[in-house]
Amino acid sequence: MKTARPLPNKFQDRPFTVGEAGRAGITSKRLRHRSLTSLGRGIRAGCPTAELALSVRVRPFIEVNERCAASHFTAAELLNLPRRRRKGRSDMFDIIRPEGAAHLNRPHVIVHRMKLYDDEVTTVDGIPVTTPERTWLDLAEMLSVDELVVAGDSCVRIPRPEFEDRDQPLCTLADLQRMIDRHKGKRGLRKAKEAIRLIRVGADSPQETMLRLAIVRAGLPEPEVNVPILSDDGVRHHEPDLSYKQYRIGIEYEGEHHGDELQIERDIARSERYAALGWTEVRISKRHLLNDGKAAVAKVRSALVQAGWRRGS
Repeated sequence: MKTARPLPNKFQDRPFTVGEAGRAGITSKRLRHRSLTSLGRGIRAGCPTAELALSVRVRPFIEVNERCAASHFTAAELLNLPRRRRKGRSDMFDIIRPEGAAHLNRPHVIVHRMKLYDDEVTTVDGIPVTTPERTWLDLAEMLSVDELVVAGDSCVRIPRPEFEDRDQPLCTLADLQRMIDRHKGKRGLRKAKEAIRLIRVGADSPQETMLRLAIVRAGLPEPEVNVPILSDDGVRHHEPDLSYKQYRIGIEYEGEHHGDELQIERDIARSERYAALGWTEVRISKRHLLNDGKAAVAKVRSALVQAGWRRGS
């Protein structure tokens, strides 16, 4: 077979649909050339796709089918929501297709046929994706209650504009509740109802959420989330990840980045501020969250008892 004519630049580094290729003047003969890989009916690729961004990889699978949107795990990844990694093949995409639409059976695609309202679809990088609140409800089919709380905390958290490109939450608690109320009888609804009671605004990481859940389930008072410390003269100081104002206890989860030299210096300065303010600092790391967070709970309980807390008080 002869060497194929090079594809137009815009098709060389991404998968594409046969339809858009035809509109760009690529012949059907060229589309049959062995230099192209078929990713299913109507989709071709002239390059390896595994390392491409998810939005680039999933786009043609949505464009080739009308009335579809990325959903479930695929939507969660596009929206940067915390989620469990899918078991099995990494080249599978979740696509939602409204009830009543024609049956769809394609390689690389997990099709979810269910009720879908127009206001439950947004766009990410130009492709249709279920909204954060709808994605959260769909994840209830697949995640545990705790994992769903983690995803919900991420949805409703207030971004920090100095570190992110947005200043509004992905959605609100009211938006999540609206999804629950709208989709009666949906799979996972019981878990969603349980999870929404545990979602709080303020958590900056999945670990902070898991730590809070472990503390509460151990029967300890529920801590506040990222509330600033106010000194006796009314000056606003830093915000502990979790805290008990009444007992002057701040709880800090320290991820892997806390091993950085500059971060170590900042952490030492933070500990000095705690001491100066008359607060107790409880530092938690990844190892404390193992075994359902028992070690973390023990540290927090000890600090509370030393500060005068008693069960039932």
